[in-house]
Amino acid sequence: MPGLDLRKNNIDVLCPSDCPIWQFQVYGNVAYASLSSVCGAAVHRGVITSKGGPVRVQILPGQENYLAIYANGIQSQALARWSSSFSVSRPMSAALEAVGRPISTARPPTGKRPKKTVEKKSGNKDCKADIAFLIDGSYNIGQRRFNLQKNFVGKVAVMLGIGSEGPHVGVVQASEHPKTEFYLKNFTASKDVLFAIKEIGFKGGNSNTGKALKHTAQRFFTAENGVRKGIPKVIVVFIDGWPSDNLEEAGIVAREFGINVFIVSIAKPTPEELGMVQDIGFVEKAVCQNNGFFSYNIPTWFGTTKYVKPLVQKLCAHEQMLCSKTCYNSVNIAFLIDGSSSVGDSNFRLMLEFISNVAKSFEITDIGAKIAAVQFTYDQRTEFSFTDYVTKERVLSAVRGIRYMSGGTATGEAITYTTRNVFGPVRDGANKNFLVILTDGQSYDDVRGPAVSAHKAGITTFSIGIAWAPLEDLKDMASEPRETHTFFTREFMGLEQLVPDVVRGICRDFLDSKQ
Repeated sequence: MPGLDLRKNNIDVLCPSDCPIWQFQVYGNVAYASLSSVCGAAVHRGVITSKGGPVRVQILPGQENYLAIYANGIQSQALARWSSSFSVSRPMSAALEAVGRPISTARPPTGKRPKKTVEKKSGNKDCKADIAFLIDGSYNIGQRRFNLQKNFVGKVAVMLGIGSEGPHVGVVQASEHPKTEFYLKNFTASKDVLFAIKEIGFKGGNSNTGKALKHTAQRFFTAENGVRKGIPKVIVVFIDGWPSDNLEEAGIVAREFGINVFIVSIAKPTPEELGMVQDIGFVEKAVCQNNGFFSYNIPTWFGTTKYVKPLVQKLCAHEQMLCSKTCYNSVNIAFLIDGSSSVGDSNFRLMLEFISNVAKSFEITDIGAKIAAVQFTYDQRTEFSFTDYVTKERVLSAVRGIRYMSGGTATGEAITYTTRNVFGPVRDGANKNFLVILTDGQSYDDVRGPAVSAHKAGITTFSIGIAWAPLEDLKDMASEPRETHTFFTREFMGLEQLVPDVVRGICRDFLDSKQ
C-alpha cells in the first residue's frame, strides 16, 4: 500500500505479515515520500516488524532531499524531491490484528468526499526534458521480466520529478509492431504516470526495436502529442538481449530529428549467442553518440533499484544532450547569388525561389538556424546578414524583396567578401557555417584561392551551376568531397529539383562534423 493512496491527514492501517522485503519501495527516513510503501516504511522505522501490525500514518507536506538509509533490513532510497510525504508511528490502540489485506480503520463519513492532498505540480525544473520510454514487449523478455521492467521504468519516472514545468514522459512498447501506450501530454503527475505504466499489458512477438525506434522518432514527438519547443527530446530504449531487426537507420532518423537516443541493455548476448545477433554493433549505431554516455548496461532485471539514480542523472544532464542540436536548428547558411546580366530578371526570380525553398526546411530563430544573402556582379551587396532577421517569415519576405542588380561576374571577389563580412562576425558562434553559391557562367577572376580560404575558415561550400557555368570552376569552389558538393542544371527551372539534395547535403555534413 503506497502513501499515495491515503486521503486523510491521520489514518490507521493494518500491515499484513511476511511481506517479501523486495516489495517494499521506500524513499526517505523519518519523513517518507508518499510513493513509498507504508508497511515498508513502518518496518524501516522499527514501528513494526516483518510480522506486520497496526500503523498510525500522518500526512505531511512534500519536501526535498529524502535520505537513503539502511535500517531494520530495509534499504530506503534517496529522492531529490516529492509532492507529499508521510510519517509512521505506533497507534494509541493496538486492538487491530495483522491479518488479511491492508485496510484502513478511518473511513470518510458517508456522503462526503475525502479531501485530496494538495500536490505541487510544477515538477523538477532542473530536469526539463520530453522523454519517451521505449520498452521491450517481445517474447525475448517474457511476462515476468516485462513486469520487472515496468517497475524499473516507474521508479525512473518518479525520481525524474515529473511535473508541468519539469520532465514529461510517455511510453511506447516495442514488439512485432510498435504501440504507443501514452503520450507526453497525457500525464503531468508522477502518480498518474505510475498508474498508467502499471496498466500496460504485455504484447509479445519479435523484438523489432529498430522499427519501434523509427516510429517513435517520426511520430511521437509532435506538438499534437505534447512536445514542447526548446526542450531536449529523449528516447530511452530498453533491450532485453538483442533486437530482431536493424537499428542503424532508425538511429540516423532519430539524430536527424534532434532526438537523444539512450540504449539501456539488459542481459547482453553471451559469446555463444552472438551468432544469432543480426548486428553486434547495434548499440553504437543507435545511440546519439558512441561516447559511452548514451549507453547503459544492467546485468539483470532483478535488484535494479541501484541503477535508477545513475540513469536519472544521465537523463537530466542537459549539457550532454548533444543530439538536441540538429542540422535544422544549428546552421548558418549564406547564399551567394549571381546577379550578372546573363541571368535575366525572370531567371533571377527562380534563383530566389530556390533560396526560399531551401530556407523553409530550417528552424530559423534567434537561437536556431540563420540565413544570409549576398548578391554579386563585379560588386557585392549584402542583401541581409545572419542577424538581420530571426524568424522564417521575415527571412522569406526579405528574399522576395531582393532586387536584381545586373552586371559582370566576379565570383572570387564575392567569396572573399562573404567570408570576411558575412561569416566573420559569426565565426566563433555555435552554429556550423555553410555557403551556397549560385552562378550561371564563367567568373572573370580566380575562384580557387578565395574558396580555399573560405574552407580554411570553417565554411562548407556548395556550388550550384546553371546553364553555362563551367564544371571546373564549380568543383574548385566546392568543399571536399567535391562530387557531393557540386550541382549542375541546364535550366533555371531545374533548381527546384535540387532543393532536397542540397538540404540533405547540409544535414549530412552537419552530422559528420559532430561524429
